[in-house]
Amino acid sequence: MGVFRTALSMAASSGKFGLRSKGNSFRPLLTCAPVAMVSFDRNAHTQDLTKNIQYISNDKLKLTADPATMKLNKQPNKPICIMINWLLARQKHVMKYATLYLEQGFDVVSVSCTPWQLMWPQKGSQLVAEDVIKFMAVNENEHPLVVHGFSVAGYMMGEIFVHVMRNKELYQPALDRVAAQVWDSAADISELSIGVPAAVFPKNKIMQKTLRAYMEYHMKTFHDAATSHYIRSSQMFHTTLCHAPALFLLSKSDPVGAENSNRSVHDSWVNLGVKCTWKCWDRSPHVQHYTMHKKEYVEALYSHLQAQGLLAQPEKARLRL
Repeated sequence: MGVFRTALSMAASSGKFGLRSKGNSFRPLLTCAPVAMVSFDRNAHTQDLTKNIQYISNDKLKLTADPATMKLNKQPNKPICIMINWLLARQKHVMKYATLYLEQGFDVVSVSCTPWQLMWPQKGSQLVAEDVIKFMAVNENEHPLVVHGFSVAGYMMGEIFVHVMRNKELYQPALDRVAAQVWDSAADISELSIGVPAAVFPKNKIMQKTLRAYMEYHMKTFHDAATSHYIRSSQMFHTTLCHAPALFLLSKSDPVGAENSNRSVHDSWVNLGVKCTWKCWDRSPHVQHYTMHKKEYVEALYSHLQAQGLLAQPEKARLRL
C-alpha cells in the first residue's frame, strides 16, 4: 500500500478523490460540478437539471426541474432517451451518441455518475438513480421513453429498480413507458474493480493497478456501505422490472463489459419474456464499439428503434449507413 499512499489520496469520508503531488498539494480528480448550458452545434443545446442530469434538445428550451420532485416547468412534447453514461464520459463523446437520437426527433436526458458516487452508493449513485426514476415518473407525455446505457449504467439501472420496488404503484408505470432499451458494454459487479481504474486512469497502467488494489480493498472492507448494494443492484438488473425489447452491444475483447456477464443478463431476460437482440463484435474496446464499427453500430441501433416504431426520420438513418 506504500505506492497507494504516495501516489493516490482517497479521503472517501470527506468525499475527496485525487492525486497528492510531491509538494503535498491536492488535485481533485473527480467532482460533481455542473456543466453550464452549452451549444454543441446550431441545433443541439444542453442544460443542467441537477449536477448529474442534463437535458439535451434541438429546441432552445429553458427548463428547470423541481429538486424535490424532478418535475419540469415545461413538458416537452417529444420522445425522450434516458442516456446513462459511462464513468467520466466527456461531453463531446456523449454528444456523438445523443445526436443519433436528436436526428430522430428525440430529446435526450444525459445521466452521469462519478467514481466517488459509485463507491459510496448511499450518498452518491442511489441519489442519482432516485432522481432519474422521479424524472421518468412525473414528466409524462404521449411519447415513449428509450433507455440507452453504457458500462456502469447496468448498475445504475439496478439501483433504479431497487427504488421502484419501494413504491411500485408510483414508479412501475414509468418503466412500462419504456419502448426500447439499449445496453452498450454493460458492466456487472465482477468488473467494477477493472472498469473504474480504466476510466480514471485510461493511459496509466501503474495507477490503474494501484486503484484496482484499492477497489478490491474497498469492496471487501465496506461490504455493508458499498458491496451489498452492488450485489442487490446486480440481482435486480438480472431480474429486470423493465420488459421493453433490449439490444445488447458488446465485444469479446472487452474485459469490463464482459461477454459472459452480458450473456447471463441476456439469457435471464429472455427467460422472463423480454425480446433481446445480441450484437457482439470480436474486437473493440470498452464503450468504443461505435467508434470502431460505426456503420454496424448505427444499423443495429436504428433497426432496433425501427422495430419498435421509434424511427421518425428513416431517410436520415440511411445517410448514416
